[in-house]
Amino acid sequence: MAAGTWSFTNTTRTKILNGQFDIDSDTYKVALFLSTSNIAATSTTYAGLTNEVASANGYTTGGITVSALVLSGTTSVTAKFGTNPVWTASGGSITARFAVLYESGGDVVCYCLLDSSPADVTATSGNTLTIDSITNPIFTLA
Repeated sequence: MAAGTWSFTNTTRTKILNGQFDIDSDTYKVALFLSTSNIAATSTTYAGLTNEVASANGYTTGGITVSALVLSGTTSVTAKFGTNPVWTASGGSITARFAVLYESGGDVVCYCLLDSSPADVTATSGNTLTIDSITNPIFTLA
């Protein structure tokens, strides 16, 4: 299974350019959502999203803090997680369709399908679900 590419919401580019998102110093979180979520390009806030994975089996509602994003490059600049978010399923499975990156203040930056088919991704008890931005950057500005 291959994850889909990260997609900005309709307002993300403007928020980056006007300084509302400080990519390398703001605090961000990654949360997991079900196939029935309303996440889309028109989404603006985490609070406005529906059908997040429930708190259970190693997942906590609200997701994982990923701190500031790491920027690298000069003519092409990539943004990656400093440390990839990882959930370990315990006592049952964690199943999700989407990952959402949002500023801790609540604004959605971008989202991706965890499997580009699209299909749900399941981490069974004792296994991990990792979102790897080291291999696949969140975004590149060129």
